[in-house]
Amino acid sequence: MRKRKPKVRVIAPDPRYNDPMVTQFVNMLMMSGKKSVALSVFYDAMDIIKERTKENEHGIWKKAINNAMPQVEVRSKRIGGATFQIPTEIRAKRKLSIGVKWLIKFSRERSGKGYSEKLAAELIAASKGEGAAVKRKEDTHRMAEANRAFAHFRGR
Repeated sequence: MRKRKPKVRVIAPDPRYNDPMVTQFVNMLMMSGKKSVALSVFYDAMDIIKERTKENEHGIWKKAINNAMPQVEVRSKRIGGATFQIPTEIRAKRKLSIGVKWLIKFSRERSGKGYSEKLAAELIAASKGEGAAVKRKEDTHRMAEANRAFAHFRGR
C-alpha cells in the first residue's frame, strides 16, 4: 500500500434537523462558497414540501434520496481491444453522493420559479418514485442488467 487512507472528515449536523446528511446535501447544493444561501434555499424547499404534502418534510427528503440512490453502475473496461461495460456494486458513500448529485442536478434543470420551488418539486417526485433523478437511477440499473453477462470480468 502506497499511501495511508485520508482521515474522514466529521460533518457537523445542521441547525434545524440536527442531521449531518442535511449538511452534506447543502454542501453539494452550495455554489461559489455561498453556504448561507444554500441553507436558506434548502429550508425554503423543505417548507414548500411541508405545505404541499402535509407530511414530515425530513422523512420525504430521506425517502427521495433513497429512491434516487443507485445500487449498481457500469464501468468501462478495455479487455483485448474491446471495451466492455462491466456492472459493479457501489460503496455506500458513493451511492449517497451520486443520488444527492442527481437530485440537485435534475432539480436545477426543472422548470419553475425559484430554485427552492424546483428542488421541492424534484424531492416530492423522487419520494413518490418519479422524477428525473429516479429515472436516471432506473436507467443505470437497466444498463447494469443488460451487461450482466460481462460481470465475470469484474475481478481483472
